[in-house]
Amino acid sequence: MSAASESVPAPALVFRPATRADLPAVLALLADEESVVDPAAVVVAEAYERAFAAIESDPRNEMLVLVEGAGDRGDDGTVVGCLQATYIPGLGKGGVERALIEAVRVRADRRGGGLGRVLMERAAARARARGCELIQLTSNKRREDAHRFYVALGYANSHEGFKLTL
Repeated sequence: MSAASESVPAPALVFRPATRADLPAVLALLADEESVVDPAAVVVAEAYERAFAAIESDPRNEMLVLVEGAGDRGDDGTVVGCLQATYIPGLGKGGVERALIEAVRVRADRRGGGLGRVLMERAAARARARGCELIQLTSNKRREDAHRFYVALGYANSHEGFKLTL
């Protein structure tokens, strides 16, 4: 086999809860949507620190990252995707637990290569393992490419959402 035809193994992908050290990378992923994170913020602001600490300390909330090129422990490598999952008990649908997925992002220079599919499949597996029987997700109406992606994964555009700024 020639060197040109040898296949290079794909870097390992690790899906895990974000750590404080991942916060700058997560904020950079979110920065492509200016209404979520101010891309001019160079230093992690105190408000983001507080929000991350609240997510990290709440057993029903997780900021999850997809890390490429990570070692066995997942503490090395490059954060290439993220999402926030909130696990919600409910009385609807027979009392099933549901997962709410938000803030789904894949690095702009890595989109279209299957990382988003991996991120969402692993999130679904994690929710299933927690006993969830339903995943609902929110996505800004302007993110039309993301909407096509979610439909291709089998998500139904079944509800209309509303927000009230307080």
